[in-house]
Amino acid sequence: MPYSLADIARLVDGAVVGDSHITIRGAATLRDAGPGDVTLIDTADKAARLGESRAAAAIVPRGVACGKLPTIEVDDIHHAFARLITLFRPPRKTARIGVSSKATISARAHLGHDVDVYAGVTIGDDVEIGDGATIHAGVHVMAGCKIGAGVKIYPNAVLYEDTIVGPRSIIHAGAVLGAHGFGYKFVDGRHQLASQFGWVELEADVEVGAGSTIDRGTYGPTVIGEGTKIDNLVMVAHNCRIGRHNMLCSQVGIAGSTTTGDYVVMAGQVGVRDHVHIGRGAVLGAMAGVTADVPEGAHMLGAPATPERDQKLIQGTIAKLPELRRQIKALQATVDRLERGAGPEKHAA
Repeated sequence: MPYSLADIARLVDGAVVGDSHITIRGAATLRDAGPGDVTLIDTADKAARLGESRAAAAIVPRGVACGKLPTIEVDDIHHAFARLITLFRPPRKTARIGVSSKATISARAHLGHDVDVYAGVTIGDDVEIGDGATIHAGVHVMAGCKIGAGVKIYPNAVLYEDTIVGPRSIIHAGAVLGAHGFGYKFVDGRHQLASQFGWVELEADVEVGAGSTIDRGTYGPTVIGEGTKIDNLVMVAHNCRIGRHNMLCSQVGIAGSTTTGDYVVMAGQVGVRDHVHIGRGAVLGAMAGVTADVPEGAHMLGAPATPERDQKLIQGTIAKLPELRRQIKALQATVDRLERGAGPEKHAA
């Protein structure tokens, strides 16, 4: 359904600059926008790129000028644009299906009210599933697991025995919670698996990305704190205790018995050794290699990870090495010429 730009502005609580009567038929990002679409510019330095776009109009921060293209100025760009995306491309609504007859559910499992269990799900003995939970196709929930109210578990995730999932948490496709920790004893020339008597516990509002793995503790739990968000392809090893509201980005790997404070951020491919503590509010840059405790609020980069300021100095120095090498070679050549010109008396001295 088409709308006038004025209609769009009212929907997002914005102010039109330019022709408010043009017709808008869709919403798309700057790269994908075509005629009739509204797009967005979220920072002033991107405004010049509108000249390359086929969009009919743009949503911009207040006070950002975009030449001849009509705009809607708003306070919160991404909130406004999200409203338009859902206007033109409403999210799919999935009807409640109840419990599929093609799911395999133990007679000893307890399911709450309004639970959806899709075909191919396997639920073991003594499992508890809270009200309003959704378990998608192919999920395997092993014995003794406890799944809170409103949890969503996407296809083919696996929860090993006794895993606990807090309310409103989300577990994406292919994630594995509670697998054995990578701990071995070397006995008589062989690696023997260490004790695996623990479990995994997610507190409320945790999200675990697709293909991520969280290993069970040796004797107690591996804990993921309330509100923590884990990206795809992240590894959290046995006995770790991750604080509240952490952000663990793609391909982070955290070795066993590591702990973190609240509001820690680890960017992509951060690697953390075992038995260290990452302080509250610390930020670890992409590909940082953490080999020791990180102080509260620290910003760390590099491998081994060092404070951001130090690492920038190191990288700046490394960038200058080719020029320094040329200078040293030139100085050496000058010294060689001077020594040759000094004659035998200098060498005799």
